[in-house]
Formats: sequence, structure tokens, C-alpha cells
Amino acid sequence: MTQFSPTAASQASRPMRDSALRPEREPQNTDDPIIRVTGLEKTYNTARGALTLFRGLDLEIETGAMIAIVGQSGAGKSTLLHILGALDAPTAGTVICASTDVATLTPRQAAAFRNREIGYVWQFHYLLPEFTALENVAMPLLARDRAKSGVSGDRSSSLGWKREALAIAANWLHEVGLEDRGSHRPGELSGGEQQRVALARALVNSPRVLLADEPTGDLDEITAGRVFDLVERLHVTHGLTSILVTHNLDLAARCTRALRLESGRLTPLALGAKG
Repeated sequence: MTQFSPTAASQASRPMRDSALRPEREPQNTDDPIIRVTGLEKTYNTARGALTLFRGLDLEIETGAMIAIVGQSGAGKSTLLHILGALDAPTAGTVICASTDVATLTPRQAAAFRNREIGYVWQFHYLLPEFTALENVAMPLLARDRAKSGVSGDRSSSLGWKREALAIAANWLHEVGLEDRGSHRPGELSGGEQQRVALARALVNSPRVLLADEPTGDLDEITAGRVFDLVERLHVTHGLTSILVTHNLDLAARCTRALRLESGRLTPLALGAKG
């Protein structure tokens, strides 16, 4: 990885946000649901026979909503997120996410879709330990533009997009309050700081949809609240549509809607959620 100054990157990053590294998208009618799931079925073949998590599951999520999904372990919450984010394919049904029928994508198309439209945060940060925080955040940009331009190419051009990607990554570290941690590796960061780096990495490509699978589940109560505050702020500031799996009912109550996944069906959950 080319050495790059996080401070210089942060100073240079603001004009980059509308650069060529921003994904090109078709405009979407904001009156239409950004996610529409119809007749979803997911069945796994196991040693004990077929295991069906969903059958006839329907879901619509409006653009800009912040949705919490709760339920017992094993109910299929993570699997549902994986299907919405094109990490797993449904057995049957229609899944439209960010104007894309994700069930019809080839593996290559699914990877491009995830990189362009989906920000994903897991319970565990999954940062690459040998890279700095700045480099970890820049990875999705570097991966997309390497795939776009090809492995072979002009070296000066390659260095140029690396520099631009790192500048954008530095801006995102600033947004999550870690502009002074860009040169630190994950092992030098606290658990909360690592999750904030993971959040910056998830959003560095300016996705439309944020999928968060227990993003505060590995944190203490105070740190979890601070990370959720950050998620909530970024959700509003960047016009995201966010779907969060959580066991924390207090955090779920702060979302636009809360849904319980049980026996393969989603039902509204009254937690004093926002209107």
C-alpha cells in the first residue's frame, strides 16, 4: 500500500466526494420502496433433512427508513440480511433492493452490487490486522476501481486513484471521529474504535442501504450507545436506508419501525418506535 498522510488526506478529501470514485446510479423514485420482498423462501439441505427458514415472507421498506429486526437466535435474521445484500440467494421469491432484482445476479454481478449499493457492518469488525485504519476504510474503493480498470494499467493512473481513495477514506475517518487514528492498526484501537472504522469502511462507497448485523452486540452498554448514536447520525446525514438486526430492544425502539422475525414471518413490534 502506498504511504499516504492521513492529515493531508483529510484536508484534501472534501472535493473528492463527488469524484469519479462515486458510483453511477439510475435515479430512484423516492416514493417507491427501496426494498421489496415478495414470497421469500429459503430452505437449506441438512443432514437431518430440509430446513426452511422462510416461506411466503413479504417485506417493504421505504427509502430513508431505519428498521430494526429482532428475534430469537436461529430465527433467520442474519440470513435475511444476507439475502437482501446479495450475500446469499433465496430458494424462491422476489427480492428487489436498490432497484435491483438481487435473486437474478451472477456472483460477479452480486459482488459489484454489494460494493456499489450496500454497506455492511457485522457484530465483529473484520478489519484486516496488517493494514492501518485508513487503509481498511479505503479497501472497498480500491477493490472496486481495480476491478473496473483491470489489473494491468498505467502505473501513474493506478497511483492516482489510490491517492484519491485514501483521501476519501480519511474524510470518512473524520466523520466517525477517528481522524487522528488513521495510521493505527486495528490491534492498537479499542473495540468501539474498531467498530467505528468498520462503519466508515461500510459507507466509504456512499451506498444507499446500510445492513447492520448486531453492530453493537460485542460492545459494553456505554460504547454500544455511542456507536448507535453515530449510526443514527450518519443514517440521517447521508440519507441512508438502514436495516439493523439487534437484540437490544432499547435501541430497536429508536428506529422508524421494529419488526419481529419468528417462525419465518415478520410482524410489527410495538416498542414506542419513531413515527
